[in-house]
Amino acid sequence: MSNEQGRILIFGAGVIGSMYAMKLIEAGFDVTLFARSNRYISLRKHGLRYKEKGTVRSIRVNVIDTLENDDVYDYIFVTVRYDRSESALLTLQDNQSKNIVTMISNSKGFSSWLDIVGDRLLPAFPGFGGQIKDGVLHARFLPKFIAATAFGEINGVVTERIEKLATIFKTAKLPCDIKKDMQAYLITHAVSDIAMLSVLQSENKIMDQETAKTRNAARQITLILKAHLKAIQKAGVSIDPPMLKMVLKSPNLLLDLFFMTWLRTKMVRDMMLPDYANHANHEIVQLRNDLIKFLSQNGIKSEMG
Repeated sequence: MSNEQGRILIFGAGVIGSMYAMKLIEAGFDVTLFARSNRYISLRKHGLRYKEKGTVRSIRVNVIDTLENDDVYDYIFVTVRYDRSESALLTLQDNQSKNIVTMISNSKGFSSWLDIVGDRLLPAFPGFGGQIKDGVLHARFLPKFIAATAFGEINGVVTERIEKLATIFKTAKLPCDIKKDMQAYLITHAVSDIAMLSVLQSENKIMDQETAKTRNAARQITLILKAHLKAIQKAGVSIDPPMLKMVLKSPNLLLDLFFMTWLRTKMVRDMMLPDYANHANHEIVQLRNDLIKFLSQNGIKSEMG
């Protein structure tokens, strides 16, 4: 399979990059993981460690901390946070690889990314999450009907490189979904993240778990999410996934109950851990600021509560 599909570089060894590396290596692909600092040292020494069925396992991975311009890959997956996206793409600007897959949130469109890497850009979004604790990956895979790796050409055309990318994911048994409008999908997803996470982390303070369980916290998410969805619709963005259109039609009480349930999950408790929350806050702040700019450019003033 590696001879047919070529080489894959995963640029970023956090949760998302590590999860793709693990699944692609297990499927027999030629994978290299780009990491820095302590993560690079850990991967070199211990391999990629992950927890599965209560047991910590390890898989060997080729890891680098510098990338030469003539070190060419068939696909480079960029798996960094949104607030580090332009810095990462600038690092890859002069590399000769032809396909750069950005597994990154985006709330303003692709013009700045295109300025850096041109038509090599393939926007995407991961279909899973998790945490790295003490150097060990704790993966969280969601059912396909909830989340799958989404990707597509900016113009919506299903090209040969898109079909090959889909084959890679299917071979690795990673659910995937080819999108015709990745900008709409990413902006919609950014709106959801902004609404939910900005309530948990406001004014550089992490909400305590008891407060998070209250009806008031759920109501804040309901109102912010509805306001944001209405705003992007006015700006001409198609809400994707379409099920989120139901949010605009649903009574606030029903949404409050849904978010009250969500706020009591282990996933949310993990989000409120200081290390996770502080890193996520930087990303959410930039997503929010760029969403305001995007809406303003389209003549829309949002109630960004």
